[in-house]
Amino acid sequence: MESRLRLQGISKAFGATQALREVSLSVASGEVHALIGENGAGKSTLMKVLSGVLAPDAGTMELEGKTYRPADTLEARKHGVAMIYQELSLAPHLSVWENIVMGDEPQDWGWLNRPEAKKRAREVLTRLAHQYLEIDRPVASFSIAEQQIIEIARALLTKPRVLIMDEPTSSLTQRDTERLFEIIRQLSAQGVSIIYISHFLEEVRQVAQRYTVIKDGQTVGSGDIAQASQDDIVRMMVGREVTDLYPTRMAQTGEVKFDLGSGMQVHAGEILGIGGLIGAGRTELLRRAFGLDPDGTIATNPALRWAEAVGYLSENRKEEGLMLPLTISENIVLPKYRQMARWGILSPGKTADAAQVWIKDLGIKARDSDQAVGELSGGNQQKVAIARLLEYPADVFLLDEPTRGIDVGSKAQIYELMVQLAAKGRGVIMVSSYLPELFGLCDRIAVMRRGAVVECRATGDWTEQTLMSAAIGTAAA
Repeated sequence: MESRLRLQGISKAFGATQALREVSLSVASGEVHALIGENGAGKSTLMKVLSGVLAPDAGTMELEGKTYRPADTLEARKHGVAMIYQELSLAPHLSVWENIVMGDEPQDWGWLNRPEAKKRAREVLTRLAHQYLEIDRPVASFSIAEQQIIEIARALLTKPRVLIMDEPTSSLTQRDTERLFEIIRQLSAQGVSIIYISHFLEEVRQVAQRYTVIKDGQTVGSGDIAQASQDDIVRMMVGREVTDLYPTRMAQTGEVKFDLGSGMQVHAGEILGIGGLIGAGRTELLRRAFGLDPDGTIATNPALRWAEAVGYLSENRKEEGLMLPLTISENIVLPKYRQMARWGILSPGKTADAAQVWIKDLGIKARDSDQAVGELSGGNQQKVAIARLLEYPADVFLLDEPTRGIDVGSKAQIYELMVQLAAKGRGVIMVSSYLPELFGLCDRIAVMRRGAVVECRATGDWTEQTLMSAAIGTAAA
């Protein structure tokens, strides 16, 4: 099969850190090619080189047999290369339609043609089965999952020849994921080349024909996805065996640990899962419970919740979960600032020592504890956010999509950590859009629909079908 896109010997360094070492990749016309690797393996750096964000230090790129070296993302898009970023790159203060047509605005004599722009936005959202989104509303008013749909719509509007999807389903429900897969198959049939980055290996097997695995900035394997077992791919990714993704456990629950509101309580030693569709109110429930969005039903605020040893992990780590300009150690000890500071000043030695424990235990890939969190990969940023709750330490954990953007090896670590917390009598509440995660970890699963909890059962009393039926409001539940 003739390659549409060919990357050969791509290398990229940031100071003393070698992010890419002679990476090679080729993608044919109409092919869905999975790019697989742990967080920090170099996938995002490679895609930034391809999409014009970064210039490679060495190596060559060819597109349709011609030399390809974009000066920026705009030039890459003019060549037909578009990217959907895992960390959303939307302008939150602008409307949905303004974000979708940004960089490709229809014009009449140099003036923006608003009716045509809105028409194009509606058409591409309809393709994604999200025509209900109000295109005049600012993007900031939508959930992270809905913003991800908008990001996908923007990329599709340009009718790319090469489309890079970086964790496109990380915040999507199963229903929206299936719809996206339909779009991917349609684009592939139309000859669009797709590079698909995902930590969900079962997704990769559904949509991709070929794969390339990157580890520590180097290509360590590639081939036909149908001829590689999941164990083989995981072994290449992490350099070791990952046997049981979901740890076995004997749940022993105790007294009520935390009242979440809406009739929901979590007990000591329990992992309570919350499922539902996008917009069902799962995130809003956790935010109200933590005091971020008070509505009068729960009289509290985040400071009081911290004082009660209740920790919250936001699904939006980029804007809410972390302070990106600060260092790893500063982020980790932030809730303990008053305890650790003397005369209002933190001891660098103490903060570094505290951070080093979690860098080691959670496998955070960083130069050192003084590295800015904003320089880390998304998955490593998520580990820092979790480390902050552990360092405090929290006794009740409100976790909103805790494994979003986390590779399979790191997921296994996070799952084991959650099980250990429950075994120590902590209460864990987890919102997840990934059904295998809910079934693999939780003692009970509550389903939300239209802002309310419609049912809560022991996990063994649910099936994926009955859970989805409850989420969409059909009689099969």
